[in-house]
Amino acid sequence: MGHEDALIREARDSDLEDLVGLLQELFSIEADFTPDPERQRRGLALLIDGSPDRRAFVADVAGRVVGMATVQVLISTAEGGPVGLVEDVVVAPAYRGRGLGRRLLAALEAWARDRGLTRLQLLADRGNAPALSFYERAGWAPTQLICWRRKPNA
Repeated sequence: MGHEDALIREARDSDLEDLVGLLQELFSIEADFTPDPERQRRGLALLIDGSPDRRAFVADVAGRVVGMATVQVLISTAEGGPVGLVEDVVVAPAYRGRGLGRRLLAALEAWARDRGLTRLQLLADRGNAPALSFYERAGWAPTQLICWRRKPNA
């Protein structure tokens, strides 16, 4: 089955459990995250709630969601306007290497262009060589920034 058999579309409520499964796959290989289906379900519900400032796109093969990517709008003072934070880019292992990840990113980029976003950014696990190579081939470039985080209740 080639990539032409996959439909790239916006996620809907009926996709929720497939999306939770994809995130379990993604978070099991990312050092900074731990799979937690209930948390992922809550976050995904917020991403697909119809807000104009966020979207989840899926790769659908014969009614089964086999890939996903999400984007949320932020305001950048450096850019002087809206930018997008891309997260949750994952394709099921059996469907990798067919162009689905690139098509998901293209859908996010089109969505961002339509909304006047001037930059997209994402975080990638520094030890995930296949992901880093994928983003480079897709035209993304690393920055000199280092991601820091703190939980406000800590």
